[in-house]
Amino acid sequence: MRTVQGAALDGLRARVRALAARRRPEHAGRTPRGEAPGAGRRPTMPGPGTETPGRRTPVKESSRYAVLAPPPTAVRGTTARAALTGVGGLLRGLARPRPGDVRTSAAALRALRARRGDAPALIRTRSGQTFLVLLDPQDLRRFYAEPVSLLAAAAPDKCRGLAPEESADSGCSRGDLRAEQRQVGAEVLASDRPVHPSCGPFLTALADEARHLTAPAGATGARTAPASLDLARARYAVQRAARRIVLGDAAAADEELSGWLTQLRAEGRSPRGGRVRAARSVHDKARARIEEYADRATDDTLVGRAARHADPTGTFDPVGQAQHWLQALDAVPDTLLRTLLLLGAHPAEQDLAAAEAAAEAVAGADRGELPRLRACVRESLRLYPVVPDLIRVTRAETEWRGVRYPAGTSLLVPAAFHQRDPERVPAAHVFVPGRWKNPGADRDIRMAPFSHGGGRCPGDQLGLMVTAALCAEVLRGHRVASTRPVLDPVGPLPATLDPQGIRLTLTRR
Repeated sequence: MRTVQGAALDGLRARVRALAARRRPEHAGRTPRGEAPGAGRRPTMPGPGTETPGRRTPVKESSRYAVLAPPPTAVRGTTARAALTGVGGLLRGLARPRPGDVRTSAAALRALRARRGDAPALIRTRSGQTFLVLLDPQDLRRFYAEPVSLLAAAAPDKCRGLAPEESADSGCSRGDLRAEQRQVGAEVLASDRPVHPSCGPFLTALADEARHLTAPAGATGARTAPASLDLARARYAVQRAARRIVLGDAAAADEELSGWLTQLRAEGRSPRGGRVRAARSVHDKARARIEEYADRATDDTLVGRAARHADPTGTFDPVGQAQHWLQALDAVPDTLLRTLLLLGAHPAEQDLAAAEAAAEAVAGADRGELPRLRACVRESLRLYPVVPDLIRVTRAETEWRGVRYPAGTSLLVPAAFHQRDPERVPAAHVFVPGRWKNPGADRDIRMAPFSHGGGRCPGDQLGLMVTAALCAEVLRGHRVASTRPVLDPVGPLPATLDPQGIRLTLTRR
C-alpha cells in the first residue's frame, strides 16, 4: 500500500525535475533566480532607492524575494514533511542573526498567500530553520489563545541567556511558575490600568528629563533657537527617565549601568567562549548595582513596588525584573522619534495632539491619560512594530488545517505584515490614529503591537503612558517644524523607518 510519505516523495521528485528543466538555458521565459514566478506579469512594488513620480516616500519592499514551489495537497493526517514548501528566501536573517531572529518579506508573503490561500505554510530559511507561517486571522486567533502548556513563548535555544532581559515574546517559558511570575509583574506594572498608581512621580521624572529633548543645541540662553532632536538625544533623556522610574531619582545619572545593560544586549543571547565569561562579569556588575538601588528604593519606583509586593511562590526576582524593565524601556526612544516624525508630517494631527497636551497640564486627577496621543503612539507601533515577527514553539504534536506537525515546530506570526495588510486593513500604509478610537480596536486580532492573550506584554499601558507623556512634553511648548526623512502626508508610508536616520527640528510655539 502506498503511503502518504511515499506520495509526497514522488511529488517532491517531480518538482525537483520541473525546477531543473526551468533552469536550462534553452528554456524560454525562465524565472530569474531570487524572483517570484510570475513577477514580470504583474505590477511590482518599487525597490529600495526608487521613487514614484509625485510621491516622496513610496512603500519600499525587500528586493530579496522567494522562489515559491507549488503548494502541496493538504490531506488530513498528512505529516509536516509532506507539507514542507520550498520557499528558500521567504525569511531572511538579520544583519547579525541570533537564534529565532528573522525578518519576513511582505512581497514574498503576498505571493505565498496568492499561491496557497490562507493555509499555514511550512517554510525553510536559507539558514536551515523551519517555521510554520500563519496567514489567516482565524489561525492568529488560535495562536494567541493557546496556553503556554501547548505553545512555548520561545525556542529552547533562547533559554541559554544570562539574564532575564528579553520580553514576553522572546523569554523562556517554564509553565505555571513563569505564569505566576508574570502575574506578579503585571500587578507591579498595573497592566490593567491606563494610568499607573505612581503616575505623579513618573510624570514628574518624565517632565524633568524631557528638557533634554527640547534644549537648543549648543546654546544656553537662546530659548527661541530651534532644537534638533535625534536618536542619541532621545536615548539620553529616556534612559535617565527610565532609571528614575524603575530604580529611583538616585539612579538618574548612572549612565554606567545603562552601558552595561546595552553591552549585555549586544553580546547576544548565546555568546561563546571567552565572551561568556565577559558577559557574566558585566551581568554580575549590573545586578549588584541594581541591588544597591533596590535596597533604598521607595514605593513610588517599580523596583520598590516589586520588592514589597506579595509573592506567594517566593520565586519572584525584583532585581532581575528591574533589569528587564530597564531594557524593555529601551524601545521607547525609537517609538518616540517615529511618532513625532509622523506628527510632523501631519500638521492637523500635530495641532490636535498639542491641544490635548496643553489641556492635560491642568487636568489634575486625569493626568496621564492622553487618549489622542496614545492613539498616535499605537498607530506608530502598528506601522513600525517593535517586534515584527512573533514566534512560539509547540510542546506537543499539533494539527493545523488537517496537517500534523511534531512537537518542537516553530510557529511564526508575521505581525508587521498583518498590521499593514492592504487586503484586510483599511488605509494600511497611512497614518490614521483615529482607527484606535474604536472600542474594539485593542482586541482586533490583526493588530498586535503588544501581542494578545497570555503572551501580551504586561507593560503595554506603562509604555503607552511614558511615550505619550514624552510626546506631550515636547508638543506643549514646541512644534515639529521640519523632519528628515520627509514623509508624504497622503501617500503610502515607507515600510521601514530607521530611527538612526530621523532628525526633527523643533521650534518654540
